[in-house]
Amino acid sequence: MKTKTHRQKKFNLSPPSMLAVGFLSFIVIGTLLLKLPFANKGNLSWMDALFTATSAVTITGLSVVNLNESFNHFGQFIILLLIQSGGLGFMTFAILAALSLAPKIGLRQQMMAQDSLGQTSLSKVTFVAKGVVIYTLFFELIGVVILSTSFIPIYGFDRGLYYSVFYSISAFNNAGFSLFDNSLINFQSHYLICLTISTLYILGGIGFLVLIDVKQNKRWSKLSPNSKLILSTIAILNLIAFILIWLLESNNPLTLGSMPLGEQAMNAWFQATVPRSSGFNTIDTGAMEHSTALLMMLLMFIGGGSLSTAGGIKVGTFVVLLLCVLSFLRRNEEIRIFNHSISHETTYKALAVSAITGMLVFIGCFIIFLLEPKLDVMDLMFEVVSAACTVGLSRGVTSELHDGSLFILSLLMYTGRLGPLTLAYLIATPKKSRLKHANANIQIG
Repeated sequence: MKTKTHRQKKFNLSPPSMLAVGFLSFIVIGTLLLKLPFANKGNLSWMDALFTATSAVTITGLSVVNLNESFNHFGQFIILLLIQSGGLGFMTFAILAALSLAPKIGLRQQMMAQDSLGQTSLSKVTFVAKGVVIYTLFFELIGVVILSTSFIPIYGFDRGLYYSVFYSISAFNNAGFSLFDNSLINFQSHYLICLTISTLYILGGIGFLVLIDVKQNKRWSKLSPNSKLILSTIAILNLIAFILIWLLESNNPLTLGSMPLGEQAMNAWFQATVPRSSGFNTIDTGAMEHSTALLMMLLMFIGGGSLSTAGGIKVGTFVVLLLCVLSFLRRNEEIRIFNHSISHETTYKALAVSAITGMLVFIGCFIIFLLEPKLDVMDLMFEVVSAACTVGLSRGVTSELHDGSLFILSLLMYTGRLGPLTLAYLIATPKKSRLKHANANIQIG
């Protein structure tokens, strides 16, 4: 009996630990599968396999190899499975597996799901987990149908349908993996393909809680404050980014400058919305002005909605930080949004998420700069932010990096997908103390 109790305690992992182990397991299994002789074409190193598997599971999209040249159809199918697994999330799979074995999940499993899905009500966990799967498959199916009308006439039925399935899954999960060596640049003048893919990754980046809320309530006045905040902020960010990128790149002959007005608008919109976390590009990212690259790094850092396939610190976190600053400047005692107050705990979480992500980016840049002294600093910084925020955009230097740099980027993608708050819980388990201390007068500013 003692031995059994000891074993139970030994494997009694916390929810963040379980999440970390789950994603790591997917990465290890994915790496082994991609290295199988019948998955690749014989020119894949272990680091390439690890980097590709990590990028797929964390739905980042950075790639050090050309998927068509390095993987056969089986290998590409494995990558799709890893993308779908990472998009749905390990904990969602765990919940659905438990539901298939028993009518109700236990309290501990509910607590684990609560941490993973960001739910405050245990009764909603099962509902949200089912919603995640249903919404994912529904939007991916619609994407396949629409994209088929464009890809099949170009490539034939079999190949066109295959491309439609691959890009629909990659887009909705904000993975950004492409079967072409230049992402979607070949389709920069194809309105239906560009708009369909951009719609898919925008929907995937909004967040499943928001999508469920919109379906249930339908009217703006009935939506939750969180849904209103996410929808309005994403719309504003996309509009501002669209205008700025169009203005910054309209005279650049290597990007938008050589296009007709309509194509300029469409491609500016695509590049304005893609930093939510998608990783696709319809123009040469490496040829963009440095000012545009800096703007896109900010957008990548902000990311998309919580409980979505997007990365970054999340839109809600960004808005809470802004409201916190405005409330301090206005000397307001509470932070308010849509006639609701934001708790101090939420503010602390927003500060923690932003600070940890910022530190990860700084440490990643510092190490990569040391390892790659000959490459352009802007290109390397762009790569680090893209990896840490699980976006997948690149200025074309990924294939030039050494194995050490690729390993650092893999770690950044892994920690970025876990979430900085989960990482903080892993590193420092919260400890409560009844001891109260006197206030310290610390000078700020």
